[in-house]
Amino acid sequence: MILNLDRNFSPVAGTPIAFESFIFSGGEPHIRIQADFDISEPVIITHRFNTFQDIGLLCLAVDALRRLGVAQISLFIPYFPAARQDRVMVPGEPLSVKVNADIINSLGLHQVWVYDPHSEVTPALLNRVTVMTNHKFIRNVAAAIGGDLVLISPDGGALKKIYKVAEALGGVPVIECSKVRDVATGKLKSFSVYADDLAGKTCLLVDDICDGGGTFIGLAEALKQKNAGSLYVAVSHGIFSKGFDGLNQWFERIYTTNSIRDWEEQEVMVEKITLD
Repeated sequence: MILNLDRNFSPVAGTPIAFESFIFSGGEPHIRIQADFDISEPVIITHRFNTFQDIGLLCLAVDALRRLGVAQISLFIPYFPAARQDRVMVPGEPLSVKVNADIINSLGLHQVWVYDPHSEVTPALLNRVTVMTNHKFIRNVAAAIGGDLVLISPDGGALKKIYKVAEALGGVPVIECSKVRDVATGKLKSFSVYADDLAGKTCLLVDDICDGGGTFIGLAEALKQKNAGSLYVAVSHGIFSKGFDGLNQWFERIYTTNSIRDWEEQEVMVEKITLD
């Protein structure tokens, strides 16, 4: 049985559970699940997290299912909330990823699936977690681009995952890059590409998240200074808070998934995340 809390997101095959959800006038989320299904069957909840209220709805849904008598409840959330806040950079900040993980762990779920988490911190904090890699996604992107290409690792934090992707693609070359960020302000200051001459090679920049796009635009400029050919970007979780105008000036095509929301095909090439 499947409970898709986002009605536009149905990544798991199975019989959907009917429900209604709404927001009370005081701002509180609420859910009412129709008790017309076999409660002895396991239930998988799916959701896409965009706000903290989405976590609240999840908590209410789990409680409602338990009160109906459902014993085994699992969760599929491709984008894990606050995964980028996986360390305390300055005093006075919370460790946001742990706050969210603690909430989900408190639900006592049978299993939790997440897709391409930002770092190893997320799966380390979650109980009974299964990580889904981005290998299939990047393989499909590489096939769509065609020809020989090199993978671009945007920073040291992504490097370990990029090499695993390269191995999954049969040994595609990897170009390492780095960026310098002002810890106090969060602003990017400079970018480095560790290659002497890219000699017109097609470059696919791979990362887990694109928010405002500053990292990708800065790296694109640095790559072109090293004679890069056509540039493409593939991100597992597309936020794109500043739109696509800046990115489209540098990249031939942008690839992402529907892990956070749905996108128009004229803006990006989208791959739908499913739990196979």
